[in-house]
Amino acid sequence: MSCIFCKIINGEIPSSKVYEDDKVLAFNDINPVAPHHILVIPKKHYDSIIDINDEDMGIISHIHSIINKIAIEKGFSETGFRIINNCGDDGGQEVKHIHYHILAGKKLPLYESLQK
Repeated sequence: MSCIFCKIINGEIPSSKVYEDDKVLAFNDINPVAPHHILVIPKKHYDSIIDINDEDMGIISHIHSIINKIAIEKGFSETGFRIINNCGDDGGQEVKHIHYHILAGKKLPLYESLQK
């Protein structure tokens, strides 16, 4: 498989790991847009959330649980953070492996101002 995130999971491409368990991997984005820019991905490949069947949907709650854990451990749970999941081409998804961006560490622009 040529998925870059699958290669990171398999250790073929190095990453700066923030968290790992048997279901997910979290690592620092190589092109951060905030002081904390962490990607959280399931180890099982799904192109996007649309590809997760009902039986596997528990991975999403697990990812959110890990995001909470990371926010507390990294110290930005109190000041706030943004979670982004882009879905499909029109949603801005560049890597076809479901992933969540955690952005924190500075005051982020309002969503509306990003659209201008």
